[in-house]
Parts: sequence; C-alpha cells; structure tokens
Amino acid sequence: MSTDELAPAELAAAELAAARARIAGRGRIVVKVGSSSLTTDGGRRLDPARIGALVAPLADRRLRGEPIVLVSSGAIAAGIGPLGLARRPKDLATQQAAASVGQGALVAAYAQAFAAYGLTVGQVLLTADDVTRRSHYTNARRTLDRLLELGIVPIINENDTVATHEIRFGDNDRLAALVSHLVKAEALVLLTDVDGLYDGPPSEPGTQRISLIRSLADLEAVRIGGTGSMVGTGGMATKIEAAAIANSAGITAVLCAAPAVGEALAGADVGTVFLPHSVGKASRKLWIAHATTPRGVLTVDAGAVAALVERRKSLLPAGIIAVTGAFADGDPVDVAGPDGVVIARGLVSYDAGELPRMMGRSTRELARDLGPEYEREVIHRDNLVVR
Repeated sequence: MSTDELAPAELAAAELAAARARIAGRGRIVVKVGSSSLTTDGGRRLDPARIGALVAPLADRRLRGEPIVLVSSGAIAAGIGPLGLARRPKDLATQQAAASVGQGALVAAYAQAFAAYGLTVGQVLLTADDVTRRSHYTNARRTLDRLLELGIVPIINENDTVATHEIRFGDNDRLAALVSHLVKAEALVLLTDVDGLYDGPPSEPGTQRISLIRSLADLEAVRIGGTGSMVGTGGMATKIEAAAIANSAGITAVLCAAPAVGEALAGADVGTVFLPHSVGKASRKLWIAHATTPRGVLTVDAGAVAALVERRKSLLPAGIIAVTGAFADGDPVDVAGPDGVVIARGLVSYDAGELPRMMGRSTRELARDLGPEYEREVIHRDNLVVR
C-alpha cells in the first residue's frame, strides 16, 4: 500500500516511524544540551554524573562510526561558582567574564568523559558574525568537516567571551539548528528538561505529549511557554524555533528530555519529532535569515515590495523611503514595507550614512552625479531572503 492510500492517522504513524528510523540509522547527528541539564547546586557547578550520562550514548554512536556534533551551553553556568556569584549574571561584561572562566572547565569535563571511551574532543567557539559572511562560514564548515573525518567529537558553543549584544545568536538552540545545516546533519536532537512538546503545560492534568509535528500548522493550538531556567537562556519557544530552522534546511528535529538522548538516538518513541520540509533553503540564505541580527531597517514603497516579494528582484535605491539604524557595507538589515511590516532581510551594500541622499533615485542618475561605483543594488537578490 502506498502512502497516498493510508488514512491520516496511519500516514502520520508511517512518517513518524520513518523519521525515527533515519535518526537511528547512518549519518551525522547534532545534539544540543542546555546548562540546566549539565549543572547541579542550583546551576552553580557542573555535575560530572550528568555529563557522564550524556556522553555515554553519544560515545556509543561515535564508536559505531557515526559522526556526532555536540552543541553545549554551560560555560557561563560553569563560571558562576568560581566567580562567587549567586546566580547567572545579567550584564554582558560579567557574562563574558563567567564564560571566560567556565569555558575551560566545561571542555575539560567533556574531554575527560569522552576520553573514557578513547575519544577526543575539539572545541569550536562561534559568534553570529563568524557565520554570516561567506568566507567565515565556509571556513567553519571546512573545519568541522575535517574534525569529523578525523574522528573528533566537536564541542560547539557560542563565543560568549567576545560576543556583543549586536552579534549574539541569543541562544544555543538557534546555533545548534544552524550547525546542523552547516555539517549536513541527518537530524538535530534538542535536549531539554521535559520529555517532549505537550498540548498544554505538562503540569496540568490531561495534557498529552505530541509525538509528531508535521508542519507549523500543527502548533497553532499548542500553548508554548517562553521562559528558560535560572542558568540558561532558552525555553520551549526557542527550541521550537530551532526545530523549524532545521526543518527549513531539510533536517529532521527531535525534542526530548536529556536523560532520554540514548533512546532518541536509537529511534525509540520518546520526545517530539519535527518533520523537515522536502526541499531545504540554500545555505547562504539560511544563514542570512536565521544567523543574523539586523543592524537597521530600510523602509520601501509599495512598488519595491512588489518587486522584492512577487518578482524576486534586487532592492534598488529608488524604492527606499526611509533608513534607520547604524550599519556598514555588508551588515544585515531588515526591509519593511510602508506599513512597517518586515518583508525581507539582506546584506546591504552601502553604509547607513550614504543611503539618505540616494533614496528615491535611479542607479543611472546616481552614477551620473556621484560616480560609477553607485550604479549598483542596495541589496542584491543573492543576498536577500524574503519572508
């Protein structure tokens, strides 16, 4: 019987079984774990027992010849105790100090745990700025590919020590989703404090775990909380966003409790599986859409909206009616229609200070009055992602 002949419930069951089989099969897997799953004493210190329980199933898969990439939070949490802090700091400077102290402890703990299985880890620290420019993300991909070819387990974290508010991923869930695309993973496993996505708050009687999400439409009736733990920055909302990013790249995502990671990797009925789209976005545009933080907004007229959305054209100076923000050539900016609704994001070709005198003018006129270097797009369509 073909899938076209199955009833909806049977089709969903078949799709779920196929997705879990892919996860348990061959291919690269990215696993993301948060601070609360690695720490004890109210998040003030790393818990070797929790780290060991996480590493065991990952090492088992790596020893079977299947590459594993671990995206791990915990550097700031690991620095809380040594710095004598009572809780996770809120200001960026103290967060960076805690990350500087804690990152070494975090990687050392992983190195010791994986060494028990004869495996070596490699630390990779990334900022959003590292992976939004073509040469940087190409280099990141090449490095990760080589680490995996050598049998190393990459331990990836956001480079909190040097990241600023403007160039942060914001949470490691989003970073993990982008890394899963970067390494062409078969699946992304997002570990959390609960055993999956529920159709309501898990503490309420009668709520049930959702085993399968086939599209964003399945989430419309689900109440999703957005707050994270004391030591982390993520929440259920960020994990669902990460699953959607992975899905948009054609990658299966699984959300489950940290202690169930071994079962998830074995294809067992745990957590919630998010099915990918049939065709993923090109890598360049996926990074622009999800790895960037806009440095400004270009407001355009209705004609430019139609050109960008319907005809997939580049953005020209003639269609711009307002410029806000402080940005430089190559920075990400949002593009909004005259109603203020953001319709696209792209990498701009001019500094913010140059654009006001260019608004509403044709490239031919600008080239005549300002020089031939101004006869170019404000955002080329290859660097533009329409929402």
